[in-house]
This record gives sequence, structure tokens and C-alpha cells, in this order.
Amino acid sequence: MARLLVIIEKGENSFGAYAPDVPGCVAVGDTREEVEQLMKEALQEHLPLHESQTEAQYMDISLSA
Repeated sequence: MARLLVIIEKGENSFGAYAPDVPGCVAVGDTREEVEQLMKEALQEHLPLHESQTEAQYMDISLSA
């Protein structure tokens, strides 16, 4: 089993997902649940997979000048 970072973005009418460590592996769905399932299926097509080398972090940025 591999643990991968998957980015999920909400658009106007759908959700998109991609894995930075698996170039070209993307999914689009009408709901978050659908895009998660589609992304899992897409990642299964890119075997063998390796542990993620990418990290995500939120940063607090001051919006005042």
C-alpha cells in the first residue's frame, strides 16, 4: 500500500483531483465523494506506486500591507 498526497479542488460545477507525485493522473467528478472514488481508481491504473515525496502545508499570510 502507498500513501499519496491527492489535491482536491472545488470548481464552479465540479470537483477536480490530482496527485503531484503521479504526473498526468487526474480525475473530475460532480461531488467530492465521486472525485475521491474516481481518483482512487485512476491511481490504481498507475501501478506500481511509491510513497509520496510531496508535502502540503497551510501558511498564515497577513493580508494587510
